[in-house]
Amino acid sequence: MRAWIGTIAVSAVLALLPGCGKDSGGTVIRFVVQPDAGGGFREIVDRFHNAHPEIRVEMVEGPASTDSREEMYIGAFMAGDSPYDVVLMDVVWVPKFASQGWLAPLDDRFPEPARAAFLPGDVKAGIWEGKCYRVPLRSDAGMLYWRTDLAGKPPETFEELAAKARELKTADRGGFVFQGRQYEGLVCAFLEVLWGHGGDVLDGQGNVVLDRPEGVEALRWLAGLVGDGAPAGVTTYQEEEARAAFQEGRAAFMRNWPYAWTKMQEDGSPVKGKVGIVPMVHAPGKASAATLGGWGFGISKTAKHPDAAWTFVEFATAPEQQKLLNAKNGAIPTRRALFEDAEILAANPHYPDLLKVLLAARPRPVHARYSQISQALQRHLSAALVKKETPEEAIRQASSEIRGIVGK
Repeated sequence: MRAWIGTIAVSAVLALLPGCGKDSGGTVIRFVVQPDAGGGFREIVDRFHNAHPEIRVEMVEGPASTDSREEMYIGAFMAGDSPYDVVLMDVVWVPKFASQGWLAPLDDRFPEPARAAFLPGDVKAGIWEGKCYRVPLRSDAGMLYWRTDLAGKPPETFEELAAKARELKTADRGGFVFQGRQYEGLVCAFLEVLWGHGGDVLDGQGNVVLDRPEGVEALRWLAGLVGDGAPAGVTTYQEEEARAAFQEGRAAFMRNWPYAWTKMQEDGSPVKGKVGIVPMVHAPGKASAATLGGWGFGISKTAKHPDAAWTFVEFATAPEQQKLLNAKNGAIPTRRALFEDAEILAANPHYPDLLKVLLAARPRPVHARYSQISQALQRHLSAALVKKETPEEAIRQASSEIRGIVGK
């Protein structure tokens, strides 16, 4: 009931937003964006108006909350006459939006040769049931941060990470910190451990495979660190709690997203110049993997001006605009060539290492009911971390609930 009330409320608010009624004439396209703190999106829109004066872009700055902006789009779609031709999407929205018929396929506009210029994980995240619905704009992926002055060299396996975390732990410093609170960040952190053990949540046919031995072993490793190689308080950490602990010298290793690197290098940071990044470790004989985040543009199935919408999407995701968004907003490019751009590298000397992480990035389980899958995982992963369930019990119960959700 709460979700329906929220959707109705969002729909009512949309009708009051400037520019969200009927077009007053000419070609007008709209999209919702997070608060544009760096001003990069505004400058992209200004550039577009200079290049295409015949098309007017109205950028609606939504709430900071990703969930709230998702509700804005959903409310508009469910109303049946969405004011948004362009849809700026988080990676996990694609299956939900596409399965509801809210997005237009982009295969003819964004064919394989054009996709080859982008990072493969970001492209894959825009595919649903064999069709492409999203052009990548900004990338993101989880990684392992390590203290170069303490560890000497980064660990390569889970066993090495656990051993080093215990070795470097002191009365004032934990070994390894990550996002251990019951929320989406815990799922992202766990998936990297799961994939690094050779496991997965769903197989290629959508069957639940979480409860195979690799899944139990992955959770056993992660839960076993809490109160040992990782501080007991890690079960309350989100991204910023983990970053603060690591940046203040209270941890030797950290799982987090790329944004934290910039914070570490600020003047006055206790760990400035003492931080390295690598892909998350893996089990012997297995491969590292990173949970993919990031944003991209789609086009509404009911767009009044689909050609104009595509003209903007193509412009906004071009190299020049991605470079601008990197400089203004710190957005990580999705075009591989920009990781060799001299100006970007001068400002971001860690990008060669970051590229290795992004090339190992994988989407979260691609399913129209991913949010429910995530909620089941969150509950039982958290229960294992706080010792309310054993890893075996947690994996078994989560798998059972997910089978009920996906029907396989």
